[in-house]
Amino acid sequence: MTERLFFTHDHLTAELEVLDCTPHEDLFAVTLQSTLFHPQGGGQPFDTGWLGEANVLRVTQEADRVVHYTDRPVALGLITARVDEQRRALHTRLHSAGHLIGNVGETLGWMPIKAHHWPGEGKITFIRVDAAQVLEAETIQQQVNQWIAADYPRHMTLQDGTREVGFGELPAYACGGTHVQALSELGQVTILALSEKKGALSVRYTLD
Repeated sequence: MTERLFFTHDHLTAELEVLDCTPHEDLFAVTLQSTLFHPQGGGQPFDTGWLGEANVLRVTQEADRVVHYTDRPVALGLITARVDEQRRALHTRLHSAGHLIGNVGETLGWMPIKAHHWPGEGKITFIRVDAAQVLEAETIQQQVNQWIAADYPRHMTLQDGTREVGFGELPAYACGGTHVQALSELGQVTILALSEKKGALSVRYTLD
């Protein structure tokens, strides 16, 4: 099993051990003992970056391994890994903003069931639970703005393989994604539109 170092810290550079490097189509599939790279999943896109001089072009979860697809082979043993900082920061902000929107919905009786934290495609989908109140874009926007202004710090717990992430006094979510250290890092989150279809309510959002 690949250890996910981003579960416990935000480092973007580290010396990691290459366990396997196998040709795969026109790329190379690289497995590490532990990784800084977030694989695609949980509504969040994959990280890119470098393993030594090799470009990491795609990262996927395959069974219990995180596989890094590179443009050239890498030698077994220790290698310097670097995550693309700008790409990670954008995905981290989008994912954290999605958590806040989920928190707003839950306070008004809506349960988040699906999240999509991709650039230009941010969306949280809810279903009604008991005594659900009307959910409007302005209500979500105002509450998200208040929480960002309060600059709640992130808190994380990892127990028995389950990781939970939350901010300040807000309820935590079981989550494997990356998140800002404090909400002021989000900048401006803008609620774009709400739409309801077949009992599911989707909230579209973006970052400015």
